[in-house]
Amino acid sequence: MRGETPERCLLVGVDLRSGATGAEAAFEYTAEESLQELAELAEGAGAEVLGATTQTREKADAATLVGSGKVDELKAWAAETGADFVLFDQPLSPSQQRNLERLFDCRVLDRTQLILDIFARHARTREGKLQVELAQLSYLLPRLTGRGAAMSRLGGGIGTRGPGETKLETDRRRIGRRIDKLEADLEKVRATRELQRKKRTAVPLSTVALAGYTNAGKSTLFNALTDSVVLADKKMFATLDPTIRVLELPSRRRVLLSDTVGFIRNLPTTLVKAFRATLEEVVEASLILHVVDAASPHRREQMREVDRLLTELGAHEKPQILVLNKADLLGPEAAEAVLEAERTAGGRAAVAAISAREQSGLDELKRLIEQCVPADPLAVCRFRFPHDRGDLLSFLYQNARVMEREDGADAVEVVAEATESVRRRLEAYTETPA
Repeated sequence: MRGETPERCLLVGVDLRSGATGAEAAFEYTAEESLQELAELAEGAGAEVLGATTQTREKADAATLVGSGKVDELKAWAAETGADFVLFDQPLSPSQQRNLERLFDCRVLDRTQLILDIFARHARTREGKLQVELAQLSYLLPRLTGRGAAMSRLGGGIGTRGPGETKLETDRRRIGRRIDKLEADLEKVRATRELQRKKRTAVPLSTVALAGYTNAGKSTLFNALTDSVVLADKKMFATLDPTIRVLELPSRRRVLLSDTVGFIRNLPTTLVKAFRATLEEVVEASLILHVVDAASPHRREQMREVDRLLTELGAHEKPQILVLNKADLLGPEAAEAVLEAERTAGGRAAVAAISAREQSGLDELKRLIEQCVPADPLAVCRFRFPHDRGDLLSFLYQNARVMEREDGADAVEVVAEATESVRRRLEAYTETPA
Protein backbone atom coordinates (compact mmCIF):
# COMPACT_ATOMS: atom_id res chain seq x y z
CA MET A 1 0.00 0.00 0.00
CA ARG A 2 1.18 3.54 -0.72
CA GLY A 3 0.78 5.73 2.34
CA GLU A 4 -2.78 5.92 3.67
CA THR A 5 -4.52 5.75 0.29
CA PRO A 6 -5.81 2.27 -0.58
CA GLU A 7 -4.72 0.92 -3.93
CA ARG A 8 -7.51 0.57 -6.44
CA CYS A 9 -8.07 -2.54 -8.51
CA LEU A 10 -10.28 -4.12 -11.13
CA LEU A 11 -11.26 -7.79 -10.86
CA VAL A 12 -11.39 -10.16 -13.82
CA GLY A 13 -12.84 -13.67 -13.85
CA VAL A 14 -12.79 -16.16 -16.71
CA ASP A 15 -15.39 -18.93 -16.82
CA LEU A 16 -13.70 -21.99 -18.32
CA ARG A 17 -16.11 -24.44 -16.72
CA SER A 18 -16.67 -26.33 -19.97
CA GLY A 19 -13.18 -27.75 -19.54
CA ALA A 20 -13.32 -28.24 -15.79
CA THR A 21 -12.89 -31.72 -14.41
CA GLY A 22 -12.47 -33.45 -11.07
CA ALA A 23 -12.18 -31.25 -7.99
CA GLU A 24 -12.48 -28.07 -10.08
CA ALA A 25 -15.82 -29.13 -11.55
CA ALA A 26 -17.07 -30.25 -8.14
CA PHE A 27 -16.42 -26.80 -6.69
CA GLU A 28 -19.71 -25.23 -7.72
CA TYR A 29 -18.90 -21.53 -7.59
CA THR A 30 -20.12 -19.43 -10.50
CA ALA A 31 -17.60 -16.99 -11.96
CA GLU A 32 -19.45 -14.14 -10.24
CA GLU A 33 -19.43 -15.89 -6.85
CA SER A 34 -15.74 -16.66 -7.23
CA LEU A 35 -15.10 -12.96 -7.92
CA GLN A 36 -16.96 -12.09 -4.71
CA GLU A 37 -14.49 -14.26 -2.78
CA LEU A 38 -11.65 -12.59 -4.69
CA ALA A 39 -13.05 -9.18 -3.72
CA GLU A 40 -12.94 -10.21 -0.04
CA LEU A 41 -9.33 -11.27 -0.49
CA ALA A 42 -8.46 -7.96 -2.18
CA GLU A 43 -10.13 -5.95 0.58
CA GLY A 44 -8.27 -8.08 3.12
CA ALA A 45 -5.06 -6.93 1.44
CA GLY A 46 -6.15 -3.32 1.86
CA ALA A 47 -7.29 -2.66 -1.70
CA GLU A 48 -10.35 -0.79 -2.94
CA VAL A 49 -12.28 -2.77 -5.55
CA LEU A 50 -13.49 -0.46 -8.33
CA GLY A 51 -15.40 -3.09 -10.27
CA ALA A 52 -15.45 -6.62 -11.63
CA THR A 53 -16.07 -8.31 -14.96
CA THR A 54 -16.16 -11.85 -16.31
CA GLN A 55 -15.72 -13.55 -19.65
CA THR A 56 -16.91 -17.01 -20.66
CA ARG A 57 -14.53 -18.90 -22.94
CA GLU A 58 -14.14 -22.42 -24.24
CA LYS A 59 -10.43 -22.25 -23.51
CA ALA A 60 -7.92 -19.72 -22.24
CA ASP A 61 -6.03 -17.49 -24.67
CA ALA A 62 -2.41 -18.62 -24.50
CA ALA A 63 -1.07 -15.06 -24.70
CA THR A 64 -3.50 -13.06 -22.53
CA LEU A 65 -5.96 -15.57 -20.95
CA VAL A 66 -8.91 -13.42 -22.13
CA GLY A 67 -9.72 -12.57 -25.74
CA SER A 68 -8.42 -9.54 -27.63
CA GLY A 69 -11.73 -7.69 -27.35
CA LYS A 70 -11.74 -8.13 -23.59
CA VAL A 71 -8.11 -6.98 -23.43
CA ASP A 72 -9.06 -3.72 -25.19
CA GLU A 73 -12.04 -3.26 -22.86
CA LEU A 74 -9.90 -3.83 -19.76
CA LYS A 75 -7.15 -1.52 -21.00
CA ALA A 76 -9.65 1.32 -21.49
CA TRP A 77 -11.34 0.58 -18.16
CA ALA A 78 -8.03 0.61 -16.26
CA ALA A 79 -7.05 3.94 -17.86
CA GLU A 80 -10.47 5.49 -17.22
CA THR A 81 -10.63 4.48 -13.54
CA GLY A 82 -6.95 5.02 -12.76
CA ALA A 83 -6.69 1.49 -11.36
CA ASP A 84 -3.37 0.66 -9.73
CA PHE A 85 -3.60 -2.98 -10.75
CA VAL A 86 -5.82 -5.52 -12.50
CA LEU A 87 -6.46 -8.71 -10.53
CA PHE A 88 -7.30 -12.00 -12.27
CA ASP A 89 -9.11 -14.80 -10.46
CA GLN A 90 -7.38 -17.47 -12.54
CA PRO A 91 -3.67 -18.35 -12.45
CA LEU A 92 -1.64 -16.45 -15.04
CA SER A 93 1.39 -17.93 -16.73
CA PRO A 94 4.56 -15.81 -16.63
CA SER A 95 4.13 -14.85 -20.30
CA GLN A 96 0.44 -13.96 -19.87
CA GLN A 97 1.27 -11.72 -16.92
CA ARG A 98 4.06 -9.94 -18.83
CA ASN A 99 1.87 -9.47 -21.92
CA LEU A 100 -1.02 -8.04 -19.92
CA GLU A 101 1.21 -5.64 -17.96
CA ARG A 102 2.68 -4.36 -21.22
CA LEU A 103 -0.80 -3.86 -22.70
CA PHE A 104 -2.43 -2.32 -19.61
CA ASP A 105 0.59 -0.25 -18.49
CA CYS A 106 -0.15 -1.17 -14.87
CA ARG A 107 0.49 -4.07 -12.55
CA VAL A 108 -1.32 -7.32 -13.24
CA LEU A 109 -1.76 -9.86 -10.44
CA ASP A 110 -3.46 -13.21 -10.14
CA ARG A 111 -5.18 -14.86 -7.19
CA THR A 112 -2.02 -16.71 -6.17
CA GLN A 113 0.07 -13.54 -5.97
CA LEU A 114 -2.64 -11.80 -3.94
CA ILE A 115 -2.80 -14.65 -1.42
CA LEU A 116 0.99 -14.58 -1.13
CA ASP A 117 0.79 -10.85 -0.41
CA ILE A 118 -1.82 -11.40 2.32
CA PHE A 119 0.32 -14.09 3.90
CA ALA A 120 3.32 -11.73 3.84
CA ARG A 121 1.19 -9.04 5.50
CA HIS A 122 0.11 -11.36 8.34
CA ALA A 123 3.36 -13.25 8.98
CA ARG A 124 4.58 -12.34 12.47
CA THR A 125 6.99 -15.04 13.65
CA ARG A 126 10.34 -15.94 12.11
CA GLU A 127 8.86 -19.27 11.02
CA GLY A 128 5.92 -17.61 9.32
CA LYS A 129 8.15 -15.12 7.51
CA LEU A 130 10.49 -17.88 6.31
CA GLN A 131 7.56 -19.87 4.95
CA VAL A 132 6.05 -16.89 3.16
CA GLU A 133 9.36 -15.83 1.61
CA LEU A 134 9.98 -19.35 0.31
CA ALA A 135 6.52 -19.43 -1.27
CA GLN A 136 7.02 -15.96 -2.80
CA LEU A 137 10.40 -16.78 -4.30
CA SER A 138 9.16 -20.10 -5.68
CA TYR A 139 6.32 -18.21 -7.37
CA LEU A 140 8.49 -15.33 -8.64
CA LEU A 141 11.42 -17.31 -10.01
CA PRO A 142 9.82 -18.30 -13.35
CA ARG A 143 8.33 -14.79 -13.70
CA LEU A 144 11.50 -12.72 -13.58
CA THR A 145 12.63 -12.71 -17.21
CA GLY A 146 11.92 -9.35 -18.77
CA ARG A 147 10.06 -7.97 -15.76
CA GLY A 148 12.79 -6.07 -13.92
CA ALA A 149 12.40 -2.78 -15.79
CA ALA A 150 8.63 -3.03 -15.72
CA MET A 151 8.49 -3.66 -11.98
CA SER A 152 10.98 -0.86 -11.36
CA ARG A 153 8.75 1.52 -13.30
CA LEU A 154 5.55 0.39 -11.59
CA GLY A 155 6.94 0.74 -8.07
CA GLY A 156 5.72 -1.01 -4.94
CA GLY A 157 2.31 -1.99 -3.71
CA ILE A 158 0.11 -5.06 -3.41
CA GLY A 159 1.77 -8.02 -5.07
CA THR A 160 5.27 -6.55 -4.69
CA ARG A 161 5.54 -7.08 -0.95
CA GLY A 162 8.63 -9.09 -0.03
CA PRO A 163 11.63 -9.62 -2.29
CA GLY A 164 12.51 -6.73 -4.62
CA GLU A 165 12.06 -8.07 -8.14
CA THR A 166 14.52 -5.75 -9.93
CA LYS A 167 17.39 -7.04 -7.84
CA LEU A 168 16.16 -10.59 -8.06
CA GLU A 169 16.18 -10.57 -11.85
CA THR A 170 19.84 -9.55 -12.02
CA ASP A 171 20.96 -12.67 -10.20
CA ARG A 172 18.74 -15.73 -10.64
CA ARG A 173 21.42 -17.88 -9.05
CA ARG A 174 21.15 -15.81 -5.89
CA ILE A 175 17.44 -16.63 -5.75
CA GLY A 176 18.26 -20.30 -6.08
CA ARG A 177 20.75 -20.04 -3.24
CA ARG A 178 18.22 -18.15 -1.11
CA ILE A 179 15.58 -20.81 -1.77
CA ASP A 180 18.07 -23.51 -0.74
CA LYS A 181 18.84 -21.54 2.44
CA LEU A 182 15.15 -21.07 3.26
CA GLU A 183 14.45 -24.76 2.72
CA ALA A 184 17.35 -25.65 5.02
CA ASP A 185 16.12 -23.21 7.67
CA LEU A 186 12.60 -24.61 7.42
CA GLU A 187 13.96 -28.13 7.76
CA LYS A 188 15.42 -26.98 11.08
CA VAL A 189 12.00 -25.54 11.97
CA ARG A 190 10.41 -28.91 11.20
CA ALA A 191 13.01 -30.64 13.37
CA THR A 192 12.33 -28.18 16.20
CA ARG A 193 8.57 -28.68 15.87
CA GLU A 194 9.07 -32.45 15.93
CA LEU A 195 11.14 -32.08 19.11
CA GLN A 196 8.41 -29.90 20.63
CA ARG A 197 5.81 -32.53 19.74
CA LYS A 198 7.92 -35.24 21.37
CA LYS A 199 8.21 -33.11 24.49
CA ARG A 200 4.44 -32.68 24.46
CA THR A 201 3.98 -36.45 24.30
CA ALA A 202 5.89 -36.63 27.58
CA VAL A 203 2.99 -34.62 28.99
CA PRO A 204 0.08 -37.05 28.59
CA LEU A 205 -2.28 -34.81 26.63
CA SER A 206 -3.86 -35.63 23.28
CA THR A 207 -3.86 -32.92 20.60
CA VAL A 208 -7.04 -31.66 18.92
CA ALA A 209 -6.49 -29.51 15.80
CA LEU A 210 -8.80 -26.92 14.28
CA ALA A 211 -9.02 -26.99 10.49
CA GLY A 212 -11.38 -25.28 8.10
CA TYR A 213 -11.97 -22.85 5.27
CA THR A 214 -10.61 -19.37 5.90
CA ASN A 215 -13.02 -17.11 7.79
CA ALA A 216 -15.05 -20.05 9.14
CA GLY A 217 -14.46 -18.78 12.68
CA LYS A 218 -11.68 -21.10 13.86
CA SER A 219 -9.87 -18.49 15.95
CA THR A 220 -13.12 -17.26 17.51
CA LEU A 221 -13.92 -20.86 18.45
CA PHE A 222 -10.37 -21.35 19.76
CA ASN A 223 -10.77 -18.30 22.01
CA ALA A 224 -14.21 -19.40 23.21
CA LEU A 225 -13.05 -22.91 24.11
CA THR A 226 -9.80 -21.94 25.82
CA ASP A 227 -10.60 -18.45 27.19
CA SER A 228 -7.69 -17.11 25.12
CA VAL A 229 -7.22 -13.86 23.25
CA VAL A 230 -5.86 -15.01 19.89
CA LEU A 231 -6.43 -12.58 17.00
CA ALA A 232 -9.86 -13.40 15.56
CA ASP A 233 -10.23 -11.12 12.55
CA LYS A 234 -12.88 -11.22 9.84
CA LYS A 235 -10.11 -10.70 7.31
CA MET A 236 -8.97 -13.83 5.53
CA PHE A 237 -5.81 -15.56 6.79
CA ALA A 238 -5.60 -13.53 10.00
CA THR A 239 -4.06 -16.64 11.62
CA LEU A 240 -0.84 -17.98 10.09
CA ASP A 241 1.23 -19.25 12.99
CA PRO A 242 -0.06 -22.21 15.00
CA THR A 243 -1.21 -21.48 18.53
CA ILE A 244 -1.63 -24.20 21.16
CA ARG A 245 -3.57 -23.96 24.42
CA VAL A 246 -4.89 -26.41 27.01
CA LEU A 247 -8.61 -27.24 26.81
CA GLU A 248 -10.34 -28.74 29.85
CA LEU A 249 -13.15 -31.19 29.08
CA PRO A 250 -16.26 -31.90 31.21
CA SER A 251 -14.58 -34.75 33.14
CA ARG A 252 -11.65 -32.40 33.92
CA ARG A 253 -9.58 -34.34 31.43
CA ARG A 254 -7.35 -31.97 29.46
CA VAL A 255 -6.28 -31.92 25.82
CA LEU A 256 -4.14 -29.58 23.73
CA LEU A 257 -6.07 -27.47 21.20
CA SER A 258 -4.20 -26.20 18.13
CA ASP A 259 -5.31 -23.34 15.85
CA THR A 260 -3.59 -22.90 12.49
CA VAL A 261 -3.88 -21.34 9.03
CA GLY A 262 -7.19 -21.50 7.17
CA PHE A 263 -7.65 -23.23 3.82
CA ILE A 264 -9.10 -21.72 0.67
CA ARG A 265 -10.01 -22.77 -2.84
CA ASN A 266 -6.96 -22.81 -5.12
CA LEU A 267 -4.56 -22.35 -2.21
CA PRO A 268 -1.19 -21.95 -3.98
CA THR A 269 0.82 -25.18 -4.07
CA THR A 270 3.91 -23.17 -3.11
CA LEU A 271 2.16 -22.14 0.10
CA VAL A 272 1.04 -25.67 0.95
CA LYS A 273 4.63 -26.85 0.54
CA ALA A 274 6.17 -23.91 2.40
CA PHE A 275 3.71 -24.12 5.30
CA ARG A 276 4.05 -27.87 5.70
CA ALA A 277 5.89 -27.43 9.03
CA THR A 278 2.91 -25.47 10.34
CA LEU A 279 0.27 -27.75 8.83
CA GLU A 280 1.91 -30.82 10.35
CA GLU A 281 0.17 -29.81 13.60
CA VAL A 282 -3.02 -31.02 11.90
CA VAL A 283 -1.36 -34.23 10.67
CA GLU A 284 -0.09 -35.12 14.15
CA ALA A 285 -3.38 -34.47 15.95
CA SER A 286 -5.49 -37.22 17.53
CA LEU A 287 -8.70 -35.49 16.42
CA ILE A 288 -9.57 -32.77 13.89
CA LEU A 289 -12.32 -30.21 14.44
CA HIS A 290 -13.40 -29.37 10.88
CA VAL A 291 -14.92 -25.91 11.37
CA VAL A 292 -17.48 -24.85 8.75
CA ASP A 293 -19.40 -21.63 8.19
CA ALA A 294 -22.88 -23.16 8.42
CA ALA A 295 -24.46 -20.00 7.01
CA SER A 296 -22.36 -19.98 3.83
CA PRO A 297 -24.22 -20.92 0.64
CA HIS A 298 -21.02 -22.75 -0.35
CA ARG A 299 -20.77 -24.83 2.81
CA ARG A 300 -20.50 -28.18 1.03
CA GLU A 301 -18.02 -26.94 -1.57
CA GLN A 302 -15.81 -25.44 1.15
CA MET A 303 -16.00 -28.70 3.12
CA ARG A 304 -14.88 -30.63 0.04
CA GLU A 305 -11.95 -28.27 -0.48
CA VAL A 306 -10.79 -28.66 3.13
CA ASP A 307 -11.15 -32.45 2.85
CA ARG A 308 -9.09 -32.37 -0.35
CA LEU A 309 -6.28 -30.44 1.35
CA LEU A 310 -6.39 -32.74 4.39
CA THR A 311 -5.98 -35.66 1.98
CA GLU A 312 -3.03 -33.89 0.35
CA LEU A 313 -1.45 -33.49 3.80
CA GLY A 314 -2.07 -37.12 4.70
CA ALA A 315 -4.55 -36.29 7.47
CA HIS A 316 -7.75 -37.54 5.81
CA GLU A 317 -7.99 -40.70 7.94
CA LYS A 318 -7.92 -38.78 11.23
CA PRO A 319 -11.23 -38.82 13.14
CA GLN A 320 -13.16 -35.60 12.54
CA ILE A 321 -15.89 -33.69 14.30
CA LEU A 322 -17.74 -31.48 11.81
CA VAL A 323 -18.36 -28.18 13.64
CA LEU A 324 -21.16 -26.16 12.03
CA ASN A 325 -20.23 -22.70 13.27
CA LYS A 326 -22.33 -19.51 12.91
CA ALA A 327 -25.50 -21.58 13.35
CA ASP A 328 -27.07 -18.53 15.04
CA LEU A 329 -27.15 -16.81 11.64
CA LEU A 330 -29.44 -19.54 10.27
CA GLY A 331 -32.19 -19.54 12.88
CA PRO A 332 -33.24 -22.59 14.94
CA GLU A 333 -35.18 -24.51 12.27
CA ALA A 334 -32.64 -23.99 9.48
CA ALA A 335 -29.75 -24.84 11.82
CA GLU A 336 -31.45 -28.08 12.85
CA ALA A 337 -32.05 -28.97 9.18
CA VAL A 338 -28.37 -28.41 8.32
CA LEU A 339 -27.30 -30.42 11.37
CA GLU A 340 -29.54 -33.33 10.39
CA ALA A 341 -28.38 -33.20 6.76
CA GLU A 342 -24.72 -33.45 7.78
CA ARG A 343 -25.43 -36.25 10.25
CA THR A 344 -27.22 -38.14 7.49
CA ALA A 345 -24.32 -37.56 5.08
CA GLY A 346 -22.04 -39.42 7.52
CA GLY A 347 -18.29 -39.82 7.18
CA ARG A 348 -17.50 -37.92 10.39
CA ALA A 349 -17.05 -39.11 13.96
CA ALA A 350 -19.67 -36.57 15.08
CA VAL A 351 -21.42 -33.35 14.03
CA ALA A 352 -22.14 -30.30 16.21
CA ALA A 353 -23.97 -27.03 15.53
CA ILE A 354 -22.54 -24.09 17.49
CA SER A 355 -22.01 -20.35 17.55
CA ALA A 356 -18.51 -19.48 18.69
CA ARG A 357 -19.43 -15.79 18.76
CA GLU A 358 -22.49 -16.38 20.97
CA GLN A 359 -20.72 -19.22 22.83
CA SER A 360 -23.68 -21.54 22.30
CA GLY A 361 -23.33 -25.30 21.80
CA LEU A 362 -19.82 -25.35 23.28
CA ASP A 363 -20.65 -27.71 26.16
CA GLU A 364 -22.01 -30.27 23.70
CA LEU A 365 -18.92 -29.83 21.52
CA LYS A 366 -16.64 -30.46 24.50
CA ARG A 367 -18.63 -33.60 25.30
CA LEU A 368 -18.16 -34.82 21.73
CA ILE A 369 -14.43 -34.06 21.85
CA GLU A 370 -14.13 -36.14 25.01
CA GLN A 371 -16.09 -38.91 23.35
CA CYS A 372 -13.96 -38.91 20.19
CA VAL A 373 -10.43 -38.44 21.55
CA PRO A 374 -8.88 -41.88 22.20
CA ALA A 375 -9.41 -42.82 25.83
CA ASP A 376 -6.58 -43.05 28.33
CA PRO A 377 -7.79 -45.45 31.09
CA LEU A 378 -8.14 -43.94 34.57
CA ALA A 379 -7.17 -45.59 37.84
CA VAL A 380 -6.80 -44.43 41.44
CA CYS A 381 -3.22 -44.79 42.71
CA ARG A 382 -1.12 -43.80 45.71
CA PHE A 383 2.05 -41.81 44.96
CA ARG A 384 4.98 -40.99 47.24
CA PHE A 385 7.25 -38.05 46.39
CA PRO A 386 10.44 -36.86 48.15
CA HIS A 387 10.15 -33.29 49.42
CA ASP A 388 12.71 -32.13 46.82
CA ARG A 389 10.52 -33.30 43.88
CA GLY A 390 7.97 -30.54 43.92
CA ASP A 391 8.09 -30.60 40.11
CA LEU A 392 6.55 -34.10 40.06
CA LEU A 393 3.92 -33.12 42.60
CA SER A 394 3.02 -30.10 40.46
CA PHE A 395 2.85 -32.33 37.37
CA LEU A 396 0.43 -34.66 39.16
CA TYR A 397 -1.82 -31.77 40.24
CA GLN A 398 -1.91 -30.48 36.65
CA ASN A 399 -2.60 -33.84 35.01
CA ALA A 400 -4.66 -35.87 37.50
CA ARG A 401 -7.48 -35.52 40.01
CA VAL A 402 -5.91 -35.37 43.47
CA MET A 403 -8.19 -36.94 46.09
CA GLU A 404 -6.02 -37.07 49.22
CA ARG A 405 -2.70 -35.62 50.34
CA GLU A 406 -0.56 -36.20 53.42
CA ASP A 407 2.65 -34.27 54.05
CA GLY A 408 4.90 -36.58 56.08
CA ALA A 409 8.33 -36.05 57.59
CA ASP A 410 10.10 -37.92 54.78
CA ALA A 411 7.78 -37.54 51.80
CA VAL A 412 4.47 -36.31 50.43
CA GLU A 413 1.90 -39.07 49.89
CA VAL A 414 -0.91 -38.42 47.42
CA VAL A 415 -3.91 -40.45 46.32
CA ALA A 416 -5.02 -39.42 42.84
CA GLU A 417 -7.09 -40.60 39.90
CA ALA A 418 -4.65 -40.60 36.97
CA THR A 419 -4.51 -41.74 33.37
CA GLU A 420 -2.33 -44.63 32.28
CA SER A 421 0.17 -42.28 30.64
CA VAL A 422 0.51 -40.23 33.87
CA ARG A 423 0.98 -43.42 35.86
CA ARG A 424 3.72 -44.55 33.47
CA ARG A 425 5.45 -41.17 33.79
CA LEU A 426 5.40 -41.45 37.62
CA GLU A 427 5.93 -45.21 37.79
CA ALA A 428 9.02 -44.88 40.03
CA TYR A 429 6.96 -42.94 42.59
CA THR A 430 3.84 -45.13 42.52
CA GLU A 431 3.36 -47.27 45.61
CA THR A 432 0.22 -49.36 45.09
CA PRO A 433 -3.23 -48.92 43.64
CA ALA A 434 -5.22 -47.03 46.26
